[in-house]
This record gives sequence, structure tokens and C-alpha cells, in this order.
Amino acid sequence: MDLRMMGFDSPLFSALQHKLDAADDSEKSVSAPTRTYVRDAKAMAATPVDVKEYPNSFTFIVDMPGLKSGDIKVQVEDDNVLVISGERKREEEKEDAKHVIMERRVGKFMRKFALPENADTDKISAVCQDGVLTVTVEKLPPPAPKKPRTIEVKMA
Repeated sequence: MDLRMMGFDSPLFSALQHKLDAADDSEKSVSAPTRTYVRDAKAMAATPVDVKEYPNSFTFIVDMPGLKSGDIKVQVEDDNVLVISGERKREEEKEDAKHVIMERRVGKFMRKFALPENADTDKISAVCQDGVLTVTVEKLPPPAPKKPRTIEVKMA
């Protein structure tokens, strides 16, 4: 499969194509990426996300048409990595139907985001409405300003 022929000619897709071409070679190299790595990289590249920052939160917006809540996972890994993942499955084939064109994407999707230090990972919410997933990560309140401390001056 040549991603460049399909209209994907960004540097990320060029790197993926190079890795896929290397994986097709009959001689396996020690440094060749695993199938899992290539699959995950393709899933991440094919999952566009909008990220907004508000005064009190961060919002991640992902289009997920036709998916049910059971098809979507929102997790926090390593205390500060937000992972949005899941799988879109192909619908059941009917005996008398045949595909003429198949352009809708199926398969796994995933995005990972390193959250900033002021993200409150205990206050994350996710809502999927009308095919749009919105994940909101609340911000921690700013630290209180330190008050001046008076040091007693002793007489020697």
C-alpha cells in the first residue's frame, strides 16, 4: 500500500511509508518497527483533534461519527498523558449487497497528549454528542501567592 498514491504526502506519511516499505522487505532488521508500532502511528496520524485552552480548562474535540460510547476509551496514563482511543468497525455485510466505493475509515484510532502541570487529572469529563467527542480537563487553581515572612532580628 503506497500512502503517497492515496494523496497522503505529508512528512509524517512519508516516514510511515518508508517504515512500511522497510517492513515489506524479506530481511527483518533489528531496528525495523513492529506492526503494532506502525498500526499505532497510522491510527494517531488519522485522528484529527482540536485542542482549546480556556482560563479554567483544556478541551479536546474529536469527530467520531457513528461510534457508540463503548467504542471510545478516554484514559490517563503515567499521571499526565491523556489517551483517546477506540475502534470503528465495518458494518455487517448483507448477502445481496456489494461495495462499489469504500472510503469511510475503519479500524483503530488513538491520540496521546502530554498534559501540562496545571491539569487536574482527577477532574476529567468526556461527552460524545452528535458524533463529536469533547474531553474537558480542568485546570488546577493557581498557587496562592506567598506572603512575606518576617524574620525576627535578635540582638547579640
